Amino acid sequence: MKSSNPVLGRLVERSNQHASFQRAPVQQPYGTPPGYGTTPDYAPGGPGGFAPTRTGRMTIDDVVVRTIGLLAIVGVVGAASWVLVPPTTVGMTVLFGAAGIGLVLGLVISFMGITNPIPIVAYAAVEGVLVGVISRVYEGLYDGIVLQAVSATFGIFFGMAALYKFRIIRATPTFVKWVIGALIGVVLLMIVNFALAIFNVNDGAGLGLRAGATGDVGWLPIVFSLVCIGVASLTFILDFKAIEDGVNAGAEQRYAWYASFGILVGLIWLYFEILRFISYLRR
Repeated sequence: MKSSNPVLGRLVERSNQHASFQRAPVQQPYGTPPGYGTTPDYAPGGPGGFAPTRTGRMTIDDVVVRTIGLLAIVGVVGAASWVLVPPTTVGMTVLFGAAGIGLVLGLVISFMGITNPIPIVAYAAVEGVLVGVISRVYEGLYDGIVLQAVSATFGIFFGMAALYKFRIIRATPTFVKWVIGALIGVVLLMIVNFALAIFNVNDGAGLGLRAGATGDVGWLPIVFSLVCIGVASLTFILDFKAIEDGVNAGAEQRYAWYASFGILVGLIWLYFEILRFISYLRR
């Protein structure tokens, strides 16, 4: 149920970001700064004969600061949920409630392209509850698994950032098509598997793509989990490309919140997939 949320949000995010950030191409002389001659960035009258007429553009620092802030909210709320929410029926009620609210908020923010920080911060808080409750359950079953999953999540994220920065992986049109196609395939499989499990097909296993928190694990859940981790990791390349395009196109500063939301969604999805995968390996 939870895993399909970030995927669906990111599919919509792709089209919204490109529609918001990119401008129509303009032929310019080689070496001309992006946007020069197409947007009145400067006007006569300031120091040196020029004065800025447009401020409040998004920068990479804006995205970084907001992403760190959202992650801090997830961490604080997650820690509080870990301590305050008991692993009982009440805890499961809170878990499903947070999953439902997070799903609705994530879809609304994605479909509407919301850049207002209030719903985005609210999403981070709700996901913090979800992260805290699920992490406590898995930590109770597998000692040390949360630290392993967190370390692996951020390790992969910074690794993908390095691969993008040094252009080892490039977000070419073909690459984007393949990643989005993989996303569509993964989310459809998740939906079908979840629907079949609800109707108790194959003794509640559905397509057999997922295994519970305990019990035996076959090869299929392990392979599917690896695929999900791989796809989630590659979507960060699309995020970095969208942010770079937004900065180059002079997107308004408020879009930094939307970009940070996209990164947060990917990190949480990746964390849950890694948490599940490590639990498979430790049985």
